[in-house]
Amino acid sequence: MKISRRSFMALMAAAGAAPLHAAEMPEPLKVLGKRKGLNVGNAIGSYHFRDPAYKALMARECNMLVAENEGKWQALEPRQGQYNFGPADVMYAWAKEQGMLVRGHNLIWQEAKWLPKWVNEYDFGAQPAKAAEALLHKHIVTVCDHFGDAIHSYDVVNEAVDPKTGNLHANVFTERMGAVEQIDLAFRLARERAPKAQLVYNDYMRDDDGSAKHRAGVLKLLHDLKSRGTPVHALGLQSHIGAWDDVTTSARQQQEWRKFLDEVTGMGLDLLITEFDVNDRKLPADIKVRDAGVAALAKDYLDVTLSYPQCRDFLMWGMADNANWLQGWPEARRSDGQKGRPTPFDTELRAKPLRDAIAAAINGMPARA
Repeated sequence: MKISRRSFMALMAAAGAAPLHAAEMPEPLKVLGKRKGLNVGNAIGSYHFRDPAYKALMARECNMLVAENEGKWQALEPRQGQYNFGPADVMYAWAKEQGMLVRGHNLIWQEAKWLPKWVNEYDFGAQPAKAAEALLHKHIVTVCDHFGDAIHSYDVVNEAVDPKTGNLHANVFTERMGAVEQIDLAFRLARERAPKAQLVYNDYMRDDDGSAKHRAGVLKLLHDLKSRGTPVHALGLQSHIGAWDDVTTSARQQQEWRKFLDEVTGMGLDLLITEFDVNDRKLPADIKVRDAGVAALAKDYLDVTLSYPQCRDFLMWGMADNANWLQGWPEARRSDGQKGRPTPFDTELRAKPLRDAIAAAINGMPARA
């Protein structure tokens, strides 16, 4: 895996830096972001929400919250007509107390395996298109009406594009309504019921060669939606970066990524970094070198992505290593058996070089209007 020469030098310099405890931290990321017009946030789940120290760290560093799973359809309505808004309500109330904005994630997770079991088994009857539209309408209206103006920004549709082919995923709705038609309706319903919220299409396309079809599929979807007048406001860049696919040179990656972001912003869409972390599975075992490598990869990516003034939100998908999904994801496992270190803070909530890289990228980006 190759890293740019500039970042390699920074990697070696950072390798000698000792981690800081949270109490010794420099200015919070949210303060750095505020100076430049950037919101800084984090995804938190119910388990880590019960950890006072982790919540305190998040309150210090962030001014935006997204629930990791508690706002998804599977969690909100695990059985038809039986709603469970409690966990999300508690999180959102805490965020409000802290003066944080809230992102809604997500109204529709497109791939069939992420829909509730009862939805996949739903009887759509003799008029399946009308029944599918009614079911989608009920879900989106119920969720948007419940949360009201508490949601600053919604991931209306999540991961609709098959990364292997660039085509749209099929589910029970697309099979009865059409894929683009179903996505278009979801955005129109969200616009009607959450008129003040930013409406986002969210996906995990990356800058490596293995993601070329994915990027192309996302661009096609966005163009199709724009041609229909769909009220989509922004593209969510999940930004699970790092050692997923073999890559060529960093310069080539950055060029391809810029081309992609240029086309997205050329449609008049805003950008968000919605789920940031760094997969370190191909970096050296040595902790100092690995942490510095993670920081270098992040700096290269963020310098490009945050150079776009249309990007006003940066959210991490877990701030500490033990609170990050990659620890349990088979594709992210290291061959040496060591735990990954994909986040800005370690399991003891001590800052790592990645936190410095994020701060440097924020400080170096152009101010937003």
